[in-house]
Amino acid sequence: MNTSTERVALYARISQDTSGEAVGVSDQLEHARAFAAARGYTVVAEHSDNDISAFKGAERPGYQKVLQLAREHRIDRVVVYHMSRMTRNRRERAEFIDGFHAAKVSVSEAQGADYDLTTASGRSWADIQGALSTWESEIKSERVTAAAVRRARSGRPSGDLGYGWEKHGTGAAASWTEHPHEAAVVREIVDRLLGGDTLRGITDDLNRRGEPAPKTARWGKTSVKKLALRESNIAQRIHHRGQPDEERFDGCWPAIVDRAKHEKVVALLTGSGRQTNGVKRPGARKHLLSWGIGECGVCGGMLRAVTKRGRHGRPLDLYVCDDKGCVGRSEPAVDQLVEKIVIGRLAMPDALDWLLGDDEEARLWSDRVDELSRRLVESADAFAEGAITSEQLRHITARLRPELDEAERRRAESVVALDLEAIRPLAGPTAREYWAEMTAAQRRAVLAAIGLRVIVDRTRPGPGFDPTSVRFEWRR
Repeated sequence: MNTSTERVALYARISQDTSGEAVGVSDQLEHARAFAAARGYTVVAEHSDNDISAFKGAERPGYQKVLQLAREHRIDRVVVYHMSRMTRNRRERAEFIDGFHAAKVSVSEAQGADYDLTTASGRSWADIQGALSTWESEIKSERVTAAAVRRARSGRPSGDLGYGWEKHGTGAAASWTEHPHEAAVVREIVDRLLGGDTLRGITDDLNRRGEPAPKTARWGKTSVKKLALRESNIAQRIHHRGQPDEERFDGCWPAIVDRAKHEKVVALLTGSGRQTNGVKRPGARKHLLSWGIGECGVCGGMLRAVTKRGRHGRPLDLYVCDDKGCVGRSEPAVDQLVEKIVIGRLAMPDALDWLLGDDEEARLWSDRVDELSRRLVESADAFAEGAITSEQLRHITARLRPELDEAERRRAESVVALDLEAIRPLAGPTAREYWAEMTAAQRRAVLAAIGLRVIVDRTRPGPGFDPTSVRFEWRR
């Protein structure tokens, strides 16, 4: 029986294995134990990292513990199943070889060779073996990346589409069709948001009527918002989302939301549209002009609604300046004046054209975004097919990218963050009746969409309401 005074640490690692063919951590350690026992080594520690890649440079606690043992001269050798289990990352490989060299620690493969890292030959062979492992990982990574790009360009989703669609088949043969009920719920959420309803109001209603929620027992505001904002709703496949090389492709599944409505709800919920009047999303406000719609004419601060006691103890509902208390005005009187001004404007013969103006501009800019995105994709395809050089591709991208950024900015600025179908009845003789049926949150959404600023100025002391102390500025 072999005997030895060497102290060894056993190390095992496995990255994500979807094939089921890789040797697991427990099996690697079993091989290492048998190897150490056959040579008579004294095993002082066993460490492992499960489901962690050595190529991507992810934090590996087990590996760090082995390095620490080497630095502290508590081991003479590390036994691994294969050298690739130590590291496939170039930077880490250099650190590992230099560190083990300085600590006079060697490495043995349970299924292969010994590497004496105290010698130039041992370090070179370890470096060569590591370089081959790195090459293998990079080739695999390139294959995975190329497959992801092909999948994106063909319009196939990166995973399951989820709520709103039904999946048929598996793998490359999978297809998706609209789930009639779930898709209708998604459209309802979008329509209600564009109609001025709130995330909380929609969430509470879905839970109250027992509508099954996706993945969880109950609906939440976050899940409702995410459903409304998904690009998959309009059959758009996003590759490298948020990255400089982000690309958009038409999906191979049916859209369940009208594209114009999708752009409006994105503007509404993200605050990217100018008509949101500084309010990033619809809120469950009970007062028409509080927190972002009304404005103090003295300091420019927001208004808040308060209730105070009058001279005879009667409650008075007031709008007051939230910053410094510069102004205070009767809430019912101001709301009635706002209603009179808004309905008067919407009852004019040109009201519908006035409302449609920016929406048409948004459509034109949306078409421009589509055109420029298509040209960028076609240029990338031409480069891949060898029709143009990399220099030509860089030149085309440098020219089109700023135009695309500008078109996206202009589209966001011109989007009316409210469904025109929802406010169309306001443009005409039924405006007053329609306004009366709307909630305060819906009325606020209308004021934000038409870009109305209501400015409350100081007024002279005394009883009565002076309508000239309230100014209106139209941003549209």
